[in-house]
Amino acid sequence: MLSKKGKIVCDIRPKEGYPRNSEGAFLDLSDGRILFIYSRFYGETYSDTAKAGLAARYSADDGETWSDDEWAVKPDDHGARNVMSVSLLRMQNGDIGLFYLIRYGFQDMRLHLRRSSDEGKTWGEAVCCIPGPGYYVTNNDRVVRLSSGRLIIPAAYHKMRSDDGEHWRAFDSRGVVHFIVSDDDGATWKEAQNYCAIPAPRSKRGLLEPGVVELASGVLWGWARTDMGCQYEMYSMDGGDSWSLPAPSFFTSPDSPLSMKRMPGGPLLAVWNPIPNYPSRAIEKHTAGRTPLIGAISRDEGKTWGHYFAMEREEEDRGGYCYTAIHFVRDESLLLAYCAGEAEDVSCLSRLRIRKIRLADIAPE
Repeated sequence: MLSKKGKIVCDIRPKEGYPRNSEGAFLDLSDGRILFIYSRFYGETYSDTAKAGLAARYSADDGETWSDDEWAVKPDDHGARNVMSVSLLRMQNGDIGLFYLIRYGFQDMRLHLRRSSDEGKTWGEAVCCIPGPGYYVTNNDRVVRLSSGRLIIPAAYHKMRSDDGEHWRAFDSRGVVHFIVSDDDGATWKEAQNYCAIPAPRSKRGLLEPGVVELASGVLWGWARTDMGCQYEMYSMDGGDSWSLPAPSFFTSPDSPLSMKRMPGGPLLAVWNPIPNYPSRAIEKHTAGRTPLIGAISRDEGKTWGHYFAMEREEEDRGGYCYTAIHFVRDESLLLAYCAGEAEDVSCLSRLRIRKIRLADIAPE
């Protein structure tokens, strides 16, 4: 059994009127505080299409304690159905970049960027990051700045089966991965030269919820969730302009996303659910098979992985765990925010948990 690391420093449970507290992202502020923004659903349902806005919390003690919620963005700000799936980046001029999905309907959901020059007190106008209309899913904590300064957004495109933009029956669940890039710090955006489709005819889901990390060589390593028992991977040798054919990766998993970032000092950290939904596996409905939640470290740019540890264990924890945001605190500790709904919460997406782990406990010298 993997050793379980860290402690829970924040646990945001669903309550009446707020049925889902979901995925988010972190950013260091100039005054030493940590900003955390996440998707907070309000009303009566936790469905992806329900009303949702972006709530902000702050920590002044390296993530040990957190403030109460403050609304940062609400769907009415855009005349939208909801807003969700946050990424936060420091822009080249020092602004904070707030990226999030604006959902108008199944015919149009795209990532937008708003900037703040006053450390998140106010936000500028939204710039759409996807050149053409469509339904493009970008997970939380996914926008990456490359060593060249280029920004890159991984997104899964879903076409519609009909012109009905209001109901799930019109939605095509098979995703196709596109990478969107900006060379002027987010002012304008363009698509990569090619997209990535799964080379597996029996897949009913395609490639979903992609991510990307830059390797030390400059090669970009992308991945995507699938229903094939593992994450699929693809590579770019030219800074994200073109991409290889997707293929099965080392990372086994159910139909659930993987997160990866570079740690202080250089190793890669990956967080995911390692057990596929194989035919005889007993799965509680509220977990969607997204348990356990583990981490691993690679010191050779992803060739091999070790130092495995657990945040949540299938043997003793009864929830589903997914949509992880990763943040490093002063080269000393790690903050992980993830969905952690248990049976009492009805859905694994309903509860949000933040766990703090000492880096020395997972990556000994």
